[in-house]
Amino acid sequence: MSSEYLHQGSVAVNDPAAIEIVASDRLVSDFQAYSTWRAELSQSIAQLSRWLTEQDLDNSQTQLRISTLLEKLKDDKLNIAFVAEFSRGKSELINAIFFAHYKQRVLPSSAGRTTMCPTELLYDASRPPSIQLLPIETRAENATTSEYRRYPEEWTTLPLDLDNAESLLAAFRRVGDTKKVPIEEAKKYSLYDESDPDQKMTVDAKGEIDIPCWRHAVINFPHPLLEQGLVILDTPGLNAIGTEPELTLNLLPNAHAILFILAADTGVTKSDIDVWRNHIGRAQTGTRGRLVVLNKIDGLWDPLKTQAEMDAEINKQVDTTAQLLGVPVRQVYPISAQKALVAKVQDDDALLVRSRLTPLEDALSHELLPAKQDIVRDSTMTEVEDVVLATRNIVSARRKGVKEQLNELATLKGKNQDVVTQMMDKVMSDKKHFEQGLVRFQALRSVFSQQTNQLLTLLGMDGLKAEIGRIRYEMEHSKFSFGEGGLRSLMERFFKDTNGNITRSAEQVAEIQAMMAAMYKKFSEEHGLGQATPPPFSTLKYHKELARLEKSFREHFNTISNLITTTQGRITQKFFETVASRVVYVFEVANRDVENWLKAVMAPMETQVREHQLQLRRRLESIKRIHKATDTLEERLTELEDIDRQLASQIGELDQRSRAVYALLNRQIGKTSQAA
Repeated sequence: MSSEYLHQGSVAVNDPAAIEIVASDRLVSDFQAYSTWRAELSQSIAQLSRWLTEQDLDNSQTQLRISTLLEKLKDDKLNIAFVAEFSRGKSELINAIFFAHYKQRVLPSSAGRTTMCPTELLYDASRPPSIQLLPIETRAENATTSEYRRYPEEWTTLPLDLDNAESLLAAFRRVGDTKKVPIEEAKKYSLYDESDPDQKMTVDAKGEIDIPCWRHAVINFPHPLLEQGLVILDTPGLNAIGTEPELTLNLLPNAHAILFILAADTGVTKSDIDVWRNHIGRAQTGTRGRLVVLNKIDGLWDPLKTQAEMDAEINKQVDTTAQLLGVPVRQVYPISAQKALVAKVQDDDALLVRSRLTPLEDALSHELLPAKQDIVRDSTMTEVEDVVLATRNIVSARRKGVKEQLNELATLKGKNQDVVTQMMDKVMSDKKHFEQGLVRFQALRSVFSQQTNQLLTLLGMDGLKAEIGRIRYEMEHSKFSFGEGGLRSLMERFFKDTNGNITRSAEQVAEIQAMMAAMYKKFSEEHGLGQATPPPFSTLKYHKELARLEKSFREHFNTISNLITTTQGRITQKFFETVASRVVYVFEVANRDVENWLKAVMAPMETQVREHQLQLRRRLESIKRIHKATDTLEERLTELEDIDRQLASQIGELDQRSRAVYALLNRQIGKTSQAA
């Protein structure tokens, strides 16, 4: 890899020729189409937002919803995890799919272990290209990797020199650093189990073993796809997955696609089956993007056999793999990652076909991107529809007020001052009646505030963290017993209490919704305000995430319930900390969602009240002007007719702009990329 080529790759996003190189692969092309679709969607929503501001049709709630939506689209990530035991060719497969256009291996790939810790490849433009490495010593603490992300000073940072090929590759190799430590130190990091005969064989004459230097690695690298939101997770084997619960509970379940790599030369081993059954297979039900890759089929290429004989042997391996893992044959993809990389580097189309990589890339395109687009489309559609509906209600309320004024003033033609005075008295009476309604509205706001405080108390972070602290204390003193009062009982009570808080918060949400619905109806009947219903809110997703965590907890304890060693105890502590961290995250999301919902519940009422007050004021001002000078009546009627035409035009333009957003939302990226 020449430094010149690397430098070109580092700025490929601005280089059309480099983009053409990347776009030669179907997966890369489709991902770029998805990224383009997302960017165009953001631009269209931003244009709608600017138009709303220019037309004085937005408010603080609308601005918040649109800015939150645009931020989500900007930060949208597509996560692909590569999982396997060591020496299955994960890094080579990543090189072949994503980095072949560099005409060289980017990730180290050689015999033996090259990935010693979970490694994320991503790009954050706010940080310089670098590799962040979390020292293995942090495993002695109970803090999760996610918590350590908040403290950059705890990580070892290696800058990446994109102009120096040798320096760049040397930095990448640092991810696989190891060191020798005494057995007791390895136990402290949960990296040695004395009951495992295989691990005992790795102890040298000094009583030391090799362990990874790093617990986690984050590579910030300006690859064109990473710049567009792709995140690649390269995981080490069973030992790391089993001893780093965050992989089991967070990174793998949240991956949009998981590629489970096996090797044709070794077949499906017991450890492969354990990884699949315990960490991948159970997550695949009802989801897309869980694929099995049978790598190294070039080991079955034999010049003394016919192509048909070799194909039959590969197909036999595929059938056996599918049977052992309990998956359909169509879900197993036989490939040669090494030959695919060579073929792409050397532009050898025949070798690329023989490597069988293209069907796997097509599967990722068909499985991953449409599913991801559906998720983004659904969430965006809901937000945009709500904003458009709220805006339409504002314009309709304004137009209704204008028409009422037109009807009122039209009846004054040819009438004397007494009639005008009576009309003014009527408007004053309406205004007084509405102000009495405002007293009830203020009382409603007070009750709403009390209900809100009760709801936020149920989701309170201080109480949750205190409960976690209490369980942590009891857990440390339970000696990891599994009976009454032991860990199982503690955790079951923890999940019961947290689920109970979510359930009670749902009841509180229903109470607030019913109260607001009654108030909406009352104001509509008494003052002619537009019909509206409070937006719905569901706590189902929080219950589902807690249920997933509880299921993982039970499965984890079932596998270690008979192993009460010090090492397993430490792993269990780490498991609890990861569970607790995820529960805290669920509650943080719930708090944020609830606060946004509470604003959305009150905002339409506040908008309608404000608009109605404004219309009453305008009606009164119009009649006062006419009362003082009857010759202004025709002028005012003309003004109102112009305003009505402008409001009708606003509704038409709102429809046009919203249709443009909906057209983008409904566009299928697969068709776009093929057309391109």
